[in-house]
Amino acid sequence: MRTCPLAALLLIAVMPLTVSPAMSCGAQTACPVREGNYRIELPQDGDIRGVFVYFHGFKSSSRLQMQQRSLVEMTLAHHLAYVAVDGIEGGWSFPHSPSQDRDEKAFIANVFDDLRQRYGFSPDRTVIGGFSIGASMAWYTACEQGEKTAAMVTFSGVFWNPLPKPEDCVADLPPMVHFHGTADQTFPLAGRAIGTKFHQGDALESLAILRERARCDNKAAKKVTMDNIECDDIPDCIRGDSIMCIHSDGHEVRSDMLDAGLSAVGFPK
Repeated sequence: MRTCPLAALLLIAVMPLTVSPAMSCGAQTACPVREGNYRIELPQDGDIRGVFVYFHGFKSSSRLQMQQRSLVEMTLAHHLAYVAVDGIEGGWSFPHSPSQDRDEKAFIANVFDDLRQRYGFSPDRTVIGGFSIGASMAWYTACEQGEKTAAMVTFSGVFWNPLPKPEDCVADLPPMVHFHGTADQTFPLAGRAIGTKFHQGDALESLAILRERARCDNKAAKKVTMDNIECDDIPDCIRGDSIMCIHSDGHEVRSDMLDAGLSAVGFPK
């Protein structure tokens, strides 16, 4: 999926990590970093090939997210540790969001640093994702710190208005898969106003920004099927594929979608 041969990418993805068993935090006890915390669950068989860093939806938390067992267990089945990052009072403070309670760019950089120092997860083994407003947080993370990630798999959330310009994002954007429903009324494909001051962005316009910055060649676009959904795939971006999967359902994230997304970005079961 990247400019290097696919075989080389898969070799990186399947090489297991060695993680010290002497860790002071996990699924039940939050891992503290400056300005916040996260929770983590590791594959029990010791075959750990990377980490999926997940940003929860509105009014959720890392504790509640760890109870979403279908997502956690699907991630573990892909030989990835599952990380649930904690927002503040269930929200995220990305550009133009209703909450501005924390410097999320700095906080998430602290999470990445801690995952590397505590568990050995390097950028080439770090996938980011999220749902709804948490997906928006993942999109801004890719835009601002994409060089620290291997890929992105997100659901039902994109940039907010005013949308960033392509040049506002780092050049080294990661490969991505995004799922969004035509019946989504919480974060519609076209976005919607939140009160009088805030506005969710248009999903296709948001995608175009990342694809322009990632130098995707639209002439190479093709159709692929993922989880029985026909998806638009541009394979010739700077680091790999840019895939948009538009389904007919509503505001949701499902483990079968996650399964397809993680496999597509180079982390198969």
